[in-house]
Amino acid sequence: MRHTADARAKAVLEAAAGKAHWGSPKKAGSGRGVALALRGGTYVATIAEVEVDRASGAVRVKRLVCAHDCGLIVNPDALRGTIQANLIQSMGRALKEEVTFDKTKVTSVDWNSYPVARWSDIPEVEVILINRPEIAPSGAGEPSSRPTAAAIANAIFDATGVRIRRVPMIPARVRTALA
Repeated sequence: MRHTADARAKAVLEAAAGKAHWGSPKKAGSGRGVALALRGGTYVATIAEVEVDRASGAVRVKRLVCAHDCGLIVNPDALRGTIQANLIQSMGRALKEEVTFDKTKVTSVDWNSYPVARWSDIPEVEVILINRPEIAPSGAGEPSSRPTAAAIANAIFDATGVRIRRVPMIPARVRTALA
């Protein structure tokens, strides 16, 4: 909070932190991370709660909390659904999705060889909508994708003390970083 004077940025950070119970005790091997994004007049703060298996390098996102301020909210149900879907897709990109190659071609050519988040990977997702009727509506789709990977990476750091700086944050990369 001491790094911004922007009232809307502070509002989304405070809303997300309150809902996520920021500062409450965590169990060993778990961590919380936060990230903030501003895109096209929309403010988004996302908090990720993760568990990291140090032996395998596997990261499990347990919860995503997202506070979203896009000015005037015209259709709250559609907005909430859009944000929820965007958070899940962004989590998949952060942890799984990677185009792979051999010496001559792409090898991730179908849904069996291109990893994506599965139903079993979906965490608890909470969205806080901040309605500002005095501000014209701004972007509502993509802004929530911006802070997701950073929030997950920060949560991994909180759990392990090690920064992961490349996506996807697949188990092999996490294991290597932890070594």
